[in-house]
Amino acid sequence: MSTRQVTAIGFDADDTLWQNEQFYRLTERHFASLLADFADETHISARLLDAEKRNLSHYGFGIKGFTLSMVETAVEVTEGRVPASVIAQILDIGRDLLRHPVESLPHVHETLEALAGRYFLVMITKGDLFDQERKLAQSGLGDYFDAVEIVSDKTAVTYRRIFSKLADGPERAMMVGNSLKSDIVPAIAAGSYGIFVPHELTWVFEHVEPPVEAPRFRQIAHLGELHSIIETIG
Repeated sequence: MSTRQVTAIGFDADDTLWQNEQFYRLTERHFASLLADFADETHISARLLDAEKRNLSHYGFGIKGFTLSMVETAVEVTEGRVPASVIAQILDIGRDLLRHPVESLPHVHETLEALAGRYFLVMITKGDLFDQERKLAQSGLGDYFDAVEIVSDKTAVTYRRIFSKLADGPERAMMVGNSLKSDIVPAIAAGSYGIFVPHELTWVFEHVEPPVEAPRFRQIAHLGELHSIIETIG
């Protein structure tokens, strides 16, 4: 067993390895324009967010649940008068999201290349299984990872299970991601390091206060700074 303090590194995928939220924002604006005759964009966005939160326990995270929430919101905002042609367009823009090309974020390839083989690398992501597998395949990042875990949600139990099963336990692991709520706070609660990499468009549902008092919390500006953080930890 390695004497290093950290032997395994988990990476979030959406908005940590590749762009994601910006495409949801563009889709949301398109969606609001389809309903412009019934309500303004701010009202529609608020109703959509309510529907997404309400539906997470039914549909989980991902594009398919987002599309169903758009349909539900359209019915609610129009009081059941939404034209069938608009429903068809909503389904079309949902499919467009599922076909959108993957755009890796800066410093991703060189960072993973430098760490691969030296640490056990695992991608830990939530969302739709098929869509996340598609994005990983298109990203060209798959060969860097020793394991991939696509989960329904990210909790302290999730991280304990993954790092205990695949690595030397959560205490010798770190989780890297852009969501304080999903990537950082629960990883630290599991006993791991949490390395926060902010993204300017992180979904509002993922916002919580940063655990700045936690000894295992770190924040970096971009993934290019990750290697120096790891070196300071050991």
